[in-house]
Amino acid sequence: MSWGTELWDQFDNLEKHTQWGIDVLEKYIKFVKERTEIELSYAKQLRNLSKKYQPKKNSKEEEEYRYTSTRAFLATLNEMNDYAGQHEVISENMTSLITGELTRYVQELKQERKSHFHDGRKAQQHIETCWKQLEASKRRFERDCKEADRAQQYFEKMDADINVTKADVEKARQQAQLRHQMAEDSKAEYSSTLQKFNSEQHDHYYTHIPNIFQKIQEMEERRIVRIGESMKTFAEVDRQVIPIIGKCLDEITKAAESIDHKNDSQLVIEAFKSGFEPPGDIDFEDFTQPMKRTVSESSLSNSRGDGKSEPKFGGKSKGKLWPFIKKNKLMSLLTSPHQPPPPPPASASPSAVPNGPQSPKQQKEPLSHRFNEFMTSKPKIHCFRSLKRGLSLKLGAGPEDFSNLPPEQRRKKLQQKVDELNKDIQKEMDQRDALTKMKDVYIKNPQMGDAASVDHRLAELGQNIEKLRLEVQKFEGWLAEVEGRLPMRTEQARRQSGLYEAQNTSAVNSCAQDRESSPDGSYTEEQSQETEMKVPATDFDDEFDDEEPLPTIGTCKALYTFEGQNEGTISVAEGEMLYVIEEDKGDGWTRIRRNEDEEGYVPTSYVEVYLDKNAKGAMTYI
Repeated sequence: MSWGTELWDQFDNLEKHTQWGIDVLEKYIKFVKERTEIELSYAKQLRNLSKKYQPKKNSKEEEEYRYTSTRAFLATLNEMNDYAGQHEVISENMTSLITGELTRYVQELKQERKSHFHDGRKAQQHIETCWKQLEASKRRFERDCKEADRAQQYFEKMDADINVTKADVEKARQQAQLRHQMAEDSKAEYSSTLQKFNSEQHDHYYTHIPNIFQKIQEMEERRIVRIGESMKTFAEVDRQVIPIIGKCLDEITKAAESIDHKNDSQLVIEAFKSGFEPPGDIDFEDFTQPMKRTVSESSLSNSRGDGKSEPKFGGKSKGKLWPFIKKNKLMSLLTSPHQPPPPPPASASPSAVPNGPQSPKQQKEPLSHRFNEFMTSKPKIHCFRSLKRGLSLKLGAGPEDFSNLPPEQRRKKLQQKVDELNKDIQKEMDQRDALTKMKDVYIKNPQMGDAASVDHRLAELGQNIEKLRLEVQKFEGWLAEVEGRLPMRTEQARRQSGLYEAQNTSAVNSCAQDRESSPDGSYTEEQSQETEMKVPATDFDDEFDDEEPLPTIGTCKALYTFEGQNEGTISVAEGEMLYVIEEDKGDGWTRIRRNEDEEGYVPTSYVEVYLDKNAKGAMTYI
């Protein structure tokens, strides 16, 4: 099968066909280019997608990636980034192995095709020239034959005419002979040209054209083979990255299988566990006994007799937990002294004390009792200023000892701080060791440097290490304190069983163990001798300052001087007149106010109270 023998007369069609083959090759190159652009665009979009959902540095999102589910998602993002890289590899390989190679091949193919068809046209022109020479020789032979026939006829006519002279006859004979000779010469030339043309034509159709067409056929077959190889390369480029893409997908599957819901649940506990114990049950308060309620709401002298009256805090706030109680009632509940009031001075006669010789030992009110139990593990709010300070610390920068956090979270923060400081100490020590070695080298080889030049830096490192060690000791002390306060599991069980309630008295009475808390969940440690932290006022101050103060329900006169040394109490001088804002609820304390900024509790037996008649349950302790 050869184009030279089968398609000897299809020169123009072959020219068109080979041009079409080149167009197909160029079309395939364009297709591969667009594929590489798509791969690059896809890889770019995948990378952007992965980058978009990557956690931002130094943000809250980084903390969220400690959970196994979010870590699996992060692994998926990283694998998608690698997945995008494989598509970039596809694009690069297709560009270098297919697009670039085929583009060069197309240029070579065009040059080869041009050369072959130039040779074919040249052969065509040669055979056409031979054909023209043959036609010219043929026409000349034909013309000479016709002229020789005419000359012979003219000679015969002249020879038969008796009137023509012998000279004219001889001239006509000679002319006829000349024409016959010319015809013979033309015949010989025509014969020679014809033989030459036949030879050229045979060579043209059986040698030159077949050779040229054979070369064109080989060129076209190479083109077809080359485009097939390019298509195989196209598939192979994809196939080469399939194992890596498979590994990416396997890693995504592995990350998904690594998700541990139990572990995530435990991490939530570790992240938000406060370390506090839930409050116990609130005792039932029986309001069906009007006499007991009247005694509880009226004078202390009536409640002295039985010593069993129960307090009244207001119907709507009875059953609520402390974070949801109104602020005034919360402060009234939590800031009242958690110990019996002191008796009046011994020198006073009973007749001079309107409220009796001393405040009776009343049984603690049930709700207050529950809150006292709550205070053994939860910090209490000592005063209105403490509440605002706690909120300010919550909003602004927290204290250095993380006392604004619940115990468990505080322990974790302190432990983290200790670990960071230890790492800093190790870094400083490594630098100091390196400088010490450098100094030794300088001492042994003075030409390398001055040994004294590193003394200043060594001194700085020593001071830094000492400071860091002091910081570590400080934070370890706070950590030991927090770990000592965290309740044990046995205590939790005892508290849940109701046997732990009697053990809160000593913890409540100790000022060193007192802690502050704010209803929004912020907590601050406060030692009895610790300087109060100064925090700039925030908008919360205005919120609390705008709170309507408790109304005045009467006045009172101080019978004795009282030094209010405990939190929530107020100092009064003998004979001083003050305002009553909350009467004795049976615990032996009366809440009074000196001015808008000073208020607190004093023992009921230390004052003479005059309640307004229009006040609810008003009466005078006389």
